[in-house]
Amino acid sequence: SAQAAQNFSLQQPQTKVSVAVGEMLTLRCTTSPNAAPGPVKWLKGWGSGNKTIYGQTKMDPSSRVTRAVDGSNTDFTIRIRNVQPEDTGTYYCVKFARSDSSVDEVFQRGNGTEVSVYETALVPGMVAAAVVLCFLLLLLVLFVALCMYRRKRQGGVGSPGTVAMGSFSSVPLQCCAGTLSTPSEVLDAESSHLPSQQSSKEENNIHYADLQPLPPAPRHGRSPGTAPTEYASLRVAAK
Repeated sequence: SAQAAQNFSLQQPQTKVSVAVGEMLTLRCTTSPNAAPGPVKWLKGWGSGNKTIYGQTKMDPSSRVTRAVDGSNTDFTIRIRNVQPEDTGTYYCVKFARSDSSVDEVFQRGNGTEVSVYETALVPGMVAAAVVLCFLLLLLVLFVALCMYRRKRQGGVGSPGTVAMGSFSSVPLQCCAGTLSTPSEVLDAESSHLPSQQSSKEENNIHYADLQPLPPAPRHGRSPGTAPTEYASLRVAAK
């Protein structure tokens, strides 16, 4: 037994391993061929709370734990399918030796492999789709903001123009609303809208205003339907 212990070696090369949820975990362990009688087991944890993961016995076909090289006497690498968060922990590859009392005792163990399980990250396709969706939403927001800005600007510029056009159009309607009988009444009505100017030295008065027709133009030069034009003659007397 002492000679077997000196010639025996157990290699557990992995110190830390990280695996995603649902993936397969591989734990490596190899031994030398010359070993004392006894099984090689994989234990999760060490001490009183350890749990046997693989015991070199007939395995249940539905078990998640399988050997990488089935039937080998030197390669005791195992694989754990569909890893879950509760699989997190430290795993030990242990060589047991059978004593005279037929009880398996620890012969040699590995340094242990610390296993951490993390949540599955988003696949690249989902990440790309999320980026494209965010970009489209940004373009939509910018388009809506531009439309609102243009509408507000057009409304601000058009409002004064509308008021101005309305005020200008009301002037001829007010001037022409009534029907004046004589040309002098037309001048009186227009002069009432002008600002009054008073002077102590001189004052201008309009005595009368006559509308006289222009001399008739030759018929051959007049286009059909052209009406004769009129002009106004004003006489002013100054005091």
